[in-house]
Amino acid sequence: MIQDLIAGHPDDGPAIGAPDRPSLTFGRLRSLIDKTGAALTGLGVSRSDRVAIVLPNGPEMATVFLGVANAAVAAPLNPSYKQDEFEFYISDLNAKLLIVEKGSTSPAVEAAGKLGVTVATIEWPDDAPAGDFAISGAAGTDAPTPGTKDDACLVLHTSGTTSRPKIVPLSHGNLEASAHNIGASLKLTDKDRCLNVMPLFHIHGLIAAVLSGIAAGGEVVCTPGFNALRFRRWLDDIKPTWYTAVPTMHQAILSRIKSSDGIESSLRLIRSSSASLPPQTMKTLEDTFGCPVVEAYGMTEAAHQMACNPLPPAPRKAGTVGIAAGPEVAIADASGQILNQGALGEIVISGANVTAGYENNPTANAENFFDRTDGKGRWFRTGDQGTLDEEGYLSITGRIKEIINRGGEKISPREVDEVLLDHEAVGQVVTFALPHDTLGEDVAAIIVLNEGAEANEREIRDFAATRLAAFKVPRNIFFMDEIPKGATGKLQRIGLAEKLGLV
Repeated sequence: MIQDLIAGHPDDGPAIGAPDRPSLTFGRLRSLIDKTGAALTGLGVSRSDRVAIVLPNGPEMATVFLGVANAAVAAPLNPSYKQDEFEFYISDLNAKLLIVEKGSTSPAVEAAGKLGVTVATIEWPDDAPAGDFAISGAAGTDAPTPGTKDDACLVLHTSGTTSRPKIVPLSHGNLEASAHNIGASLKLTDKDRCLNVMPLFHIHGLIAAVLSGIAAGGEVVCTPGFNALRFRRWLDDIKPTWYTAVPTMHQAILSRIKSSDGIESSLRLIRSSSASLPPQTMKTLEDTFGCPVVEAYGMTEAAHQMACNPLPPAPRKAGTVGIAAGPEVAIADASGQILNQGALGEIVISGANVTAGYENNPTANAENFFDRTDGKGRWFRTGDQGTLDEEGYLSITGRIKEIINRGGEKISPREVDEVLLDHEAVGQVVTFALPHDTLGEDVAAIIVLNEGAEANEREIRDFAATRLAAFKVPRNIFFMDEIPKGATGKLQRIGLAEKLGLV
């Protein structure tokens, strides 16, 4: 239970913060979670009911998630969805209640009305601590029915880039295991302060930042969302000891802050996850902020973290996502046979943080889960291809569905990315498959040049040809001002050619 994760922390310790606002203490957070549960009960919400949450990024989004997940099943949704998308997700989740802020003009409200779903609003006084709120008109006094570790408390959809989005229910046990796994990997304590810039409708921000931070007794300062222009001020004013983000965010930060700026950072560590971190970006981050950067590996089905590079003095291996950090990690072939060290295959995981299965989707469960031969549960197929070295460090060569098949030659887009990033003019890059009439697929890349830099397609190809086999060199290079990204800031290689109108 969420309350159990924060039960032992001092009442007066800061738990949730926000820029330019007083912090919410653990004592008030525990009281708020209890009041939220009673309010939901008063609205007729039971522990198994889904409550859709559509709120802007910030401390209230964090505390509403904590309060709802403790008493029912939280279903955070992307506030930027259109009405048709809200109708799909609210209906697909069979949500009983929608929570928005008072005065919200979100199309989610109209979608809920069309579906006959009750809408509840939250409000708070201007001088309230960060994250404090009340559900308008809800005067329940009865506590929710006690739950168990196996009860679902969070439900999210997969990205659905290649098929209909799948519903992933996560239990209290899943979230508790993941929060503790992340805390152990980062050696979090009550002295830590996390600066959250991740969206809180996604597993990365919810678990890696908010839940792991408060479970360790530290404070989580919730920003209105990622803003590279404001990041330097947040560092100076908030003095966080760590933050976690996706690589495109790290790169945007570095485009505004240079190592020569003389940064005196309070950061103890920087964490990167949700997409591969180029080694070049890792080195520049460490040079700029003077602290270790650890790359982690996570996904929704694992309640986020699966592997993580350890902090010093243990070795961090750039280009890897570290060692198993919670669940067991192995490499399997297509038949489910676990492969030997060094072999290339699909990454599979098994552990307390892994979902019990997709909801109402026996086909997906049959495709993605298989029994362990030692009788210790099941393995989950991540869909990622990789290898484990002799020290247990995991390298990801790419999503299996993202591997480019050029006339039978298999190409990892990540490998091409890392080579192109070594060109002095290249700031960001994403390599992807471009459909080809005779080869099936060919290699293409989108490049964002460094500010003031110049390069043409021929120069980039010539550079790549000195480091890559000829069949891996991109035949099509597109220069853009910004890399196309998904709602959470992740690169999306699958279907990128279609999205850009290149086919």
